Amino acid sequence: MRKNDGLVKVFDFSGNYKYLTILACVLSGISTVLSIVPFVYIYKVIEIWIEASVDTDVVFYYGKLSVLFAVLSIFIYFIALYLSHLAAFRTAKNMKRQTLHHLMKLPMGYFSLNSSGKLRKIIDDNAGLTEAFLAHQLPDFVGALIMPFTILSCFFIFEPRLGAVCLVPLVISILLIKQMMGGENAKFMGQYMDALEDMNKEAVEYIRGIPIVKVFQQTVFSFKNFYKAINDYKGFASDYSIRCRIPMTSFKVSLNSFFVLLIPIGILLFTSTTDQKFIFVNIIFYMLFTPLCATMMMKLIFTGENLLQAKEAVQRIDILLQEKPLKVSKEIKEVKDFSIEFNNVSFTYPTAKEKALDDIRLEINQGETVAIVGTTGSGKTTLASLVPRFFDVNEGSISIGGVDVRNITTTELMRCIAFVFQQSQLFKNTIAENIRIGKQDASEKEIYEALEMAQCKDIIDKMPQGIHTMIGTKGTHLSGGEKQRIALARAILKDSPIVILDEATASSDAENEFLIQRAFDQLTRGKTVILIAHRLSTIVNADKIIVMDKGKIVEQGTHKSLLDKDGIYASMWGLYKTSVNWAI
Repeated sequence: MRKNDGLVKVFDFSGNYKYLTILACVLSGISTVLSIVPFVYIYKVIEIWIEASVDTDVVFYYGKLSVLFAVLSIFIYFIALYLSHLAAFRTAKNMKRQTLHHLMKLPMGYFSLNSSGKLRKIIDDNAGLTEAFLAHQLPDFVGALIMPFTILSCFFIFEPRLGAVCLVPLVISILLIKQMMGGENAKFMGQYMDALEDMNKEAVEYIRGIPIVKVFQQTVFSFKNFYKAINDYKGFASDYSIRCRIPMTSFKVSLNSFFVLLIPIGILLFTSTTDQKFIFVNIIFYMLFTPLCATMMMKLIFTGENLLQAKEAVQRIDILLQEKPLKVSKEIKEVKDFSIEFNNVSFTYPTAKEKALDDIRLEINQGETVAIVGTTGSGKTTLASLVPRFFDVNEGSISIGGVDVRNITTTELMRCIAFVFQQSQLFKNTIAENIRIGKQDASEKEIYEALEMAQCKDIIDKMPQGIHTMIGTKGTHLSGGEKQRIALARAILKDSPIVILDEATASSDAENEFLIQRAFDQLTRGKTVILIAHRLSTIVNADKIIVMDKGKIVEQGTHKSLLDKDGIYASMWGLYKTSVNWAI
C-alpha cells in the first residue's frame, strides 16, 4: 500500500470542494484572532477604571468595539462552518461512491475473505468520521493552532514578566500532550480502529447466529470470537486509559495552575515597583485572560486526536481503493464454444499457506454435466470458483472454448456463466425484479416462463400481488427452498451456456428438493454444467464425476465406473446409502 498524507488524500476526495475547506480554515483562523480583540478592549476598560479617570464615553466606545469584534468573530466562524459542512458532505459522498464503485470491480473472492460487517465499518463509519472532521474539527484545529501565537503575543505585549510566568503551565501541558500521544501511544489510533472493526465484524456474525443461540439455549459466550473481540477491545481501551491517567491528570492540573503562579509573582512585582497601578491592571487582565489558554489547550488536544482519527480513517478507505481488480489481458479473444479445461492449475488463498488446489488437470466438454464430490475442504468450491475468476490461479490456466479466462472480458465471462449458490441472495424488491436481474430487459412473459420452468407456480399463486409482490415486507417471506427456486428462475432467465451449481439443494426439504431437481433439468438442458453436491443421489446421472481430496483429483469417471473401481467414491456411496436408511 502506498503511504500518503491523510489530509492530502482527503482533498483528493473533495475535488473542487477542497477550496471551500481551505477558505473555511482561513475564516476560522481570522475568527480566532478576532475573538482575542475583546479582551484587549476589556484591558483598556480596566486600565481606565484603575486610574480613576473614568470617561463614560470612552468606556462605552470600548464596550461597543468589544461587542462588535465578538459578534464579527462569531459571524465569520458561522460562515466558516457553513462552507466546511458543504465541503464535508460532498467529500463523504465521494468517498463512499468511489469506494463502492471500486468494490464492484473486485473479484467475488475478495468478499469471501472480507466480511460484510468489516467492509461496512470501513466505508460507512470512516466516511462519517472524515465528514465530521472536515465539517467541525478541521476549522477548529486551524483555530487552535493560530490561538497559541495570538495568546503568546498578548502575553509579552502587556507585561513580559507575567507572560513568561503564564508560559510555564503551557509548556508543561504541551510536554504532557506529547507523552500521551507520542511514543508507543502514537500507534493507538490504528490499534483502536482495528479493535472496533474486529468487534463490529464479530457482532454482525453473532447477530446472524442469534437463531442458533436461542434454539440451543446458549449465550454470547458460545460465540468465542465475538466474546474475545469484546474483551480485547475492553483490555486495550483500559490499558490505554491507565497509561494516560497520570499524564491526563497532570495536564488538567497544569492548565488550572495559572493562578498559583500569577498571584505570588504578581504580589512580588506589585511590592517591588513604583508603578503599582500598571502591575495591578496587568494582574487582573492575565487572570481574566488565562482561562482562555485552558480552553485553547483542551481544544488543541481534542482536535489533534480527531486529526489522527481522520488520517487513520482515510488511510483505511485508501487500503480498499488499493485493492487491485483482476488483470484483464489486452489480448481479448472471443469464445468459440463452451468447453472448460483446467491445465495444471494450482491455487493458494491469499491468507493461507497450504495449497487449496494442486496441479489440477481436467477437461469438461461442451454440454457435459460434471459433478464434483469430496469431503469438506477438499477443494470442490474452490475449483468451481476459479472458472468465473472469483480468484486467479497461481499456476497453470483455465480456458473456456480454448481461450484463457484471463483473456476474456469480465462482461463476457459473466454473460457465459450462471450461478446458483447454496445460500441464494434475494433483494428487498418484487419477485419480478429479483428475477429480472438475470436479464434486465426481460418481459413479464419471459419472467413467467422462467418461473414455470423453475417450478415456482405454487409460490406465485399464494402471493397477494403475484410476481409484483415485495419480498420481505408485510409478512411476505420465503422459505430456503422457495428462495432457491426463485434463484433458479433468475438463472434460467439469464440462459447462460455454462451453469455452476454449488450445493444448491443442501438446505432444502424433500418436497423442495424434488421441485429443484425438476428445475435443474430445465436449467441445465444443453448446457455445460459444474455441479457440486453432498447428496450423491443427485449426481448419479452426471456425465462425469470428479472425486477430490486435499486439493487433488483422486478419481474420475461415471457413477457406475467409479463403483466398479471400489475406491474412495464407492466408499462414499456406501456411507451415503447407509445414512439414507437411518431411522430415529
